[in-house]
Amino acid sequence: MTDTDDGRTGPVEQGPAGPAPEGRAQPDSAMGARDVGATVSGGITAPDHPDDPDLPENRDRRPAQDPPGVQPLGPREPLSRDRIVSAAVDYVDTHGLPALTMRRLGARLGVEAMALYRYVPSRDDLLDAVVGRVVDELFDDAEVHLSPVHGWQDYLQRLAHGVRRSALAHPALFPLVATRPPAAPWVRPPLRSLRWIDSFLTALRSHGFTDEQTVVAYRAYTSFLLGHLLLEVAQRGVAINALDDPDGAPDADPDALVAEHRSIADLQHLLALDETVTEFEESLESLIERLGAMVEDDATHL
Repeated sequence: MTDTDDGRTGPVEQGPAGPAPEGRAQPDSAMGARDVGATVSGGITAPDHPDDPDLPENRDRRPAQDPPGVQPLGPREPLSRDRIVSAAVDYVDTHGLPALTMRRLGARLGVEAMALYRYVPSRDDLLDAVVGRVVDELFDDAEVHLSPVHGWQDYLQRLAHGVRRSALAHPALFPLVATRPPAAPWVRPPLRSLRWIDSFLTALRSHGFTDEQTVVAYRAYTSFLLGHLLLEVAQRGVAINALDDPDGAPDADPDALVAEHRSIADLQHLLALDETVTEFEESLESLIERLGAMVEDDATHL
């Protein structure tokens, strides 16, 4: 018997492909490689711009393409909710989200799956805790301020880059941050923490934004971050919806696909350029300028 994703037990199923390759977990039959958070077969791909200052390797952290693995508990290390959540983050960073089950996580920690349920009642509870852990990394980012000490524009710049750094550090987890059901309908990812949302709203209201303008800014800002960062982690080899195959179409011939579309064929060499870093910065600056103009014009929309 083995545990299923909702904590129940069921028969062990042997996949047709046999045992999983060393170092990578074999997805359960109900959780295929095309599920949200799945990664390309070789893991997270290396960045196209290694000098990007938001990359974890440029901030004395582990590169996303170098999976950490999960260390088993030592003989005197007690099991705790904090250790389980940390191990789950490392597991997804290593294997992708679909591979995470309570059984596998317990095995990597050196305990039975049932031992985990004392601290995390279900896989859903574990996923909520994982999202909270990733979002809370913003509090440990010294460059992100909880209050606008240098003005609202600086606050928004710092917060956006903090969220981007978190997404680049945990690309396989960011789709979960984006899609996990929020605590309330007005909680918009990726700012899922009530403390950060209140910080955002307070920062703008204290700098001349009306209530209506503050909400417009909140919606526009979160939409920008969500859209850009989902595309960015997809470029690193992460499936961002259940229909995505992070390895791409195996038999696709890019040249053949665009041969009948003249403009695409003519611009293909430009379309293929990765301008992620520049696009993020320019789009963020443009949004901030539009928000400033909205306040100056006493408007209620961008």
